[in-house]
Amino acid sequence: MAGDQQFSVIREKVANLIPMKITKILITGCNLTSEDEVKDALGIHIGDSIFNFSVKDAQQRLDELPFVDHALLKRQLPNTITIHITERTPFAVWQHNGQFKLIDRQGNIVDDHGMSGKDGKAFLRLPLVVGYGANISAAELLDIISTQPDIKKHVVAAVRVGNRRWNLDLKNGTIVLLPENQELPAIQRLNRLQKDIQLLDRPIKVIDLRLADRLIIQEDKNYMNQSQTNDNTENKDDSNTPPTSTPQNN
Repeated sequence: MAGDQQFSVIREKVANLIPMKITKILITGCNLTSEDEVKDALGIHIGDSIFNFSVKDAQQRLDELPFVDHALLKRQLPNTITIHITERTPFAVWQHNGQFKLIDRQGNIVDDHGMSGKDGKAFLRLPLVVGYGANISAAELLDIISTQPDIKKHVVAAVRVGNRRWNLDLKNGTIVLLPENQELPAIQRLNRLQKDIQLLDRPIKVIDLRLADRLIIQEDKNYMNQSQTNDNTENKDDSNTPPTSTPQNN
C-alpha cells in the first residue's frame, strides 16, 4: 500500500515535469463491449497527461466490465494508450421462465456480472432462443441459419417446441414451423422460396414446413380484413365521383 502511494507521488511529479499529453487511445478486441464503455472505465481522456493515471487501477476497472475476461493496457510514449480486450464469448441469449441468460455454444450459462437482459445493449447483438431445452440445442440451429443470410435477417427468435423441434419468429410477425431433426433442408427450402417469391415479405401468419412434400400457409386475416376495408372505402369513394367524358373528334 505504501509502495503504491509512493509510486503515485512519483508519477504525479513526472507528469508535472514532462507534460506528455494523450493524443491517441487505441482499443482492440471489442465485440460485445462498446468502446465508450472501455473509455469510461479507463477514466482518462484525450489531452490528459499520459503519466497521470494508474495502469493497475484502470486495468482492474476494465476487467470488471461485463463480458471482459481480461484487459491488457499499455502506455506507449510519448502520446498513446493501447488497450486490448479479451472477452468471454457468449453465443446466444436464452429466454426461459421469464428470465434472460447468456449461454455459450454448449448451452452453459455465461456470467453477465449482474447485467439484465432489459438494460444490457450487448444482449441485442446476440441471437435469442426461447424455451425449455433451447440452450442445449441452439448451436446447431443457429449455425444453419447463419449459412442463409436472407433468412437470418428476418429472424427475431428461435422457439423450442416440446424440446424436440423449432419455430422461427420473424420480424413481421410470421411464425415458421420447422420439422423435427430436419432443420437444414427446411431452411434451405425456405431460402429458395424467399428468393423465388419473397415469401417472408408477404402478409402471412404461419409458414408450415413440417411436411417435406407440401407447403402449408396461413394468411394474416387481420391484414386481409384491413386490405378489404381499404378496397371497399376506395370503391365507395370512386362511386361518388362524377363520371368524366373524354372529348372525341367528330
